[in-house]
Amino acid sequence: MNPTALMIMLLSLAIGTTMTLMSHHWLLAWIGLEINTLAIIPLMTKTPHPRAIEAATKYFLTQASASALILFSATMNAWKTGEWSITLLSDPYTITLSMALMMKLGLAPLHFWLPEVIQGIPLSTGLILSTWQKIAPMTLLLQISHLTDLKLWIAMGLTSILIGGWGGINQTQLRKVMAFSSIGHLGWMVLILKFNPQLTLFNFLLYITMTAAMFFSLMSISSTKISEISSSWPKSPTLVTTMMLVLLSLAGLPPLTGFSPKLLIILELAKQNTLLLASVTMLASLLALFFYLRLTYVMILTLPPHIPPSSTHWRTTKNSPLTATMTTLALLIFPLSPTFLLII
Repeated sequence: MNPTALMIMLLSLAIGTTMTLMSHHWLLAWIGLEINTLAIIPLMTKTPHPRAIEAATKYFLTQASASALILFSATMNAWKTGEWSITLLSDPYTITLSMALMMKLGLAPLHFWLPEVIQGIPLSTGLILSTWQKIAPMTLLLQISHLTDLKLWIAMGLTSILIGGWGGINQTQLRKVMAFSSIGHLGWMVLILKFNPQLTLFNFLLYITMTAAMFFSLMSISSTKISEISSSWPKSPTLVTTMMLVLLSLAGLPPLTGFSPKLLIILELAKQNTLLLASVTMLASLLALFFYLRLTYVMILTLPPHIPPSSTHWRTTKNSPLTATMTTLALLIFPLSPTFLLII
């Protein structure tokens, strides 16, 4: 892609998200979400491949449907209440707006577009879609969470955790694995949203850090399939080792960064006397743990590669300082979790 066009698209993404973050008016928030949607589509199609065109079309149709629902619900709410304020909502528009934002995020059962879209686009665009594009809808959800019924959040959260774990088990494509990982993590955030919004924000920040670290690592070794990372150990043992640890961090194993949000969420659920919900959540997360451990097993224990050395695609691994920084944060933030919670 032309560097000038790329800069314009990235600047538009930044402007769209910033506009939504700064707005207290539904119309301005909707405009920011639309700018975000339109800015990422050229990034999806920068590789002129049928899969990329298909992914961009699916993404556009899904986001357009969610945006239309947001605009319609906000307009009807303003007609009823006389206010466009984000925090002033009336039934049933609270539920429709929440569902539209969940569709934009890719929460189950409105998740069907997310794995297919991420599978069809480059890793760099997948990184933006999995992290930056979720900031604006999540911010709006945080603002209206106190107006929505608790049962909706619990149902969507548990469904997302189950679908995120179940869907990722049988995948061989790393981008689809990351998509289902995203669905599962968003389920944890939504589950605790009504009880403790600050904990949701903390979980969201750590999710962005860990997901970015994983995508940067995959971009460094140019791997999109499990069979490709199984032959990456001879090329960059250090990077593959840190990738394995980032996967374990995403799984939520101690003493890595990903353990802190899961621990704090379970403690908060126990504090709210919802022990059954906490138990079901922990059991459902074992599905996701299985496919993270499966990926780790493939990376470390398939040595030497099962393909002849002559047919191995050898390449120079480019380790950027950004990859090193994000990986370090994704692994070592756990001791600093109380400090981050105090700041939030």
